[in-house]
Amino acid sequence: MSPILRTFSARTLFSLLFLVATLLPTPLWAQETIRIGGTGTGLGSMTLLASAFQKKHPDIQFRIMPSIGSSGAIQATAAYALDIGLCGRSLNEKEAGLGLVVTEYAKTPFVFAVRKDVPVAGLSTGELVKIYRGEMQAWPNGEWVRVVLRPKSDADTIIARSISPGMNTALDIALAREGMLMAATNQESNEMIDKTSGSIGFSTLTQIMNENHPVKALAIDGVDPVLNNSANKQYPFMKTLSLLTKPAASSAVRRFIDFVRSPEGAAILRKTGNIPMAGK
Repeated sequence: MSPILRTFSARTLFSLLFLVATLLPTPLWAQETIRIGGTGTGLGSMTLLASAFQKKHPDIQFRIMPSIGSSGAIQATAAYALDIGLCGRSLNEKEAGLGLVVTEYAKTPFVFAVRKDVPVAGLSTGELVKIYRGEMQAWPNGEWVRVVLRPKSDADTIIARSISPGMNTALDIALAREGMLMAATNQESNEMIDKTSGSIGFSTLTQIMNENHPVKALAIDGVDPVLNNSANKQYPFMKTLSLLTKPAASSAVRRFIDFVRSPEGAAILRKTGNIPMAGK
């Protein structure tokens, strides 16, 4: 190619790029993408929050990642692989040393969920202990009880252990039993409960309201997690949800967190099975 043609080609390419840049309402290189991921508990409501925020800020894009759990969120945020991590538990001593900023934004009822056709609406904490110990093996209709567990270190297992010393011991027994169903993520747990006859497992109200798996949340000791189609503040077992960021988070990330904790964000959270925590 001659020098004249090379010059013409370069000038032509530059002109085309300049023309595209001037015609676009927002230059592609000016857009920021916020990567969000972590506990599956918060993914559904966070997707709706991101969509509402983006309508007001079209220059900011979002990538909602598949569930990697609270532990995954902590490590990924610390390693700059996520801009915002979704966490459903407190950080341990080692994790607290990573220097992450923790912003609590909502609580949601932590529930024991069963398949829709399981003929019970509620259980006592004593009955839960018997189920996880393997002493209550059938439902009132004679169908076998199938327990769906979560890993020993999972946030939901930790919450369930805190219900009572009896429940803590019952979970040790269940986790040591061979042939038990084990779900790696929140989404997998709901899916296994939905597809397994007579099943019971951990879930949250917000997850049930935001996913299509037809599982139902049980009342515990006569207290229903749902009150007037909203999360019942009197329900005894709650899962606290937090946003994790690095101290030097971008302006866009900080604006989105402010939106999550704003009145508009709170309204979205309430509609999706959460009890919002007011911004400060």
